[in-house]
Amino acid sequence: MKKLLRDLVESLIVIALVFLLTITNLFSHLDYMLKDALYQIPRGVSSQIKIIAIDDKTLEELGPINTWSRQYYADLINILNSNENSKPAVIAFDILFSGYFGDNNTIAEGDMEFAEAAKESGNVVAVAQYKYNEKAATDENGLIVYPVDAVYYPYEELRDVVSVGYSNVAQDSDGVVRRIAIEQSYQGEDMYMFSKVIYDMYCDNNDSEKVEIPTDKYGKTLINFSGKPGDYECISMVDVLDGKIDPRAFTGSIVLVGAYATGMQDNFNVPNGYSKQMFGVEIHANILQSLMDGRFSINANPIATGIITGIICGIIHFIFKRSKIWLSTILLLVAVGAQIFVGITLNNNGKSISLVYAIIVLIVSYVYCLAIGYILEKIKRKKVINAFKKYVAPEVVEEISKKGDFSIKLGGENRDVAVLFVDIRGFTTMSEILEPEQVVAILNNYLNLTTDAIFKNKGTLDKFIGDATMAVFNSPFDLEDYTFKAVCAAMDIVDGAKALEDKLMKEFGRSIGFGVGVNCGPAIVGNIGCEFRMDFTAIGDTVNTAARLESNAKRGQVLISDMVYERVKDRVEVEEVGEIPLKGKSNGVFVYSVVSVNRD
Repeated sequence: MKKLLRDLVESLIVIALVFLLTITNLFSHLDYMLKDALYQIPRGVSSQIKIIAIDDKTLEELGPINTWSRQYYADLINILNSNENSKPAVIAFDILFSGYFGDNNTIAEGDMEFAEAAKESGNVVAVAQYKYNEKAATDENGLIVYPVDAVYYPYEELRDVVSVGYSNVAQDSDGVVRRIAIEQSYQGEDMYMFSKVIYDMYCDNNDSEKVEIPTDKYGKTLINFSGKPGDYECISMVDVLDGKIDPRAFTGSIVLVGAYATGMQDNFNVPNGYSKQMFGVEIHANILQSLMDGRFSINANPIATGIITGIICGIIHFIFKRSKIWLSTILLLVAVGAQIFVGITLNNNGKSISLVYAIIVLIVSYVYCLAIGYILEKIKRKKVINAFKKYVAPEVVEEISKKGDFSIKLGGENRDVAVLFVDIRGFTTMSEILEPEQVVAILNNYLNLTTDAIFKNKGTLDKFIGDATMAVFNSPFDLEDYTFKAVCAAMDIVDGAKALEDKLMKEFGRSIGFGVGVNCGPAIVGNIGCEFRMDFTAIGDTVNTAARLESNAKRGQVLISDMVYERVKDRVEVEEVGEIPLKGKSNGVFVYSVVSVNRD
């Protein structure tokens, strides 16, 4: 219950975190970057939109643009309209003609020629430009805006014969052009954006139905760019003027005339520029194609988005806490993939949602759950090690844990081992005389002594059998000099019994003694039992012989077999007992009684 409550609280925190990040858009630059990568994928540009570029080639031949007579623009219109049956649908100039070219602000001949050509063409669009105040203000709806201080229109004679739209494009906080305001007003006069005016004229000339453009509370909409910088068909203006291009190539097209040279300072950062800027005329080409394709989107309600994505992330976090790593990994990948798929689908249908916050929180949640799982596993591992130390010498366990090798072969394996059995002499009689509490206390003292001696010599405590103890050396892990260590453990038990006898005599008026038997040789070691109850132990003749030696040992005596003696004879002092018969064996075993061991 406590774990469930903790997981629910963590899930609520995840929900709150996703919600707050979404409505505050705290990491807006990251969100922009992700949405740019997913939403602003080039889709192919329309062949109906063509750009006549005022490029470096044109400037080299005609000179700086501010020195041009507007006769060039009149000539361009006349060339494009030279064949009545192959005229462009719209001719749009993304160039601000705000004053006269003549001296003393008087109209020049080229200005009049340009206006006349535009009037006769009947399909020309020119730009105006808003001048915004640098200080933000609050409008009547409580929204923060930058007020318009002035509008720069084309000169009067041209303005009277063309359609006009403003060319300003907005930049986000990171300096990238992603959204536009379709309509703005100044001193009660409304004006559409340049691209919108071109689109309306194109639809009117082709009797096409106009799409409705969605806008957010700021009156803005997101541009879905169709092409990256340089994708639209672009023709040098001087080539058209010099007659190098057949004007029939522009039949029925929308012709955009604009700056296409870096020195004209009409280039901007765009979402799909890939570190390359896009000229303003190309941006209008993309906006125009979005209008023609009906592909715009607006930011979805951040509160609704935050609540929905927050709840989903909270549920996924809850699942993370209760799943295995592989399942959590799959779930994370599926969740991120689904988030991206939903985001792209919504964007293609007019709604743009923040993607980065849910993804960030899910990744953090995954890593957090992974770390918590690792820590809990470490704690569990520590508990297992501590529990393991009750069966195997702590030094052995520590060494194994350092290597990280906890694998024990399932089933059985043949292994050469040394086996030690020790038993209390006279325990049955004593247990009949003493109180149960006293018997348990004596038994615990005895078991502490035998266990300490076994672990001190890095043996494995196999089992307690009533008042007997069985230990195995060289199982389940390899142990150097294991036969000698088994003999040392036996002598430690006998030597420790002397001090224990004095202690028990004082406390209970009774003393105890031990008989110990040690044998070595091959045995079957492994998990023995059934599916639901197993015991890791050693079985075989070597084990049985060790038990028989112990049963023949007198109080305070350590009996070892001749096989053990052969392995340790250079380091022990013994007395020959001789060959003794052992129950269950047809032949006797030559036995030695250990007097002392030389540990050096």
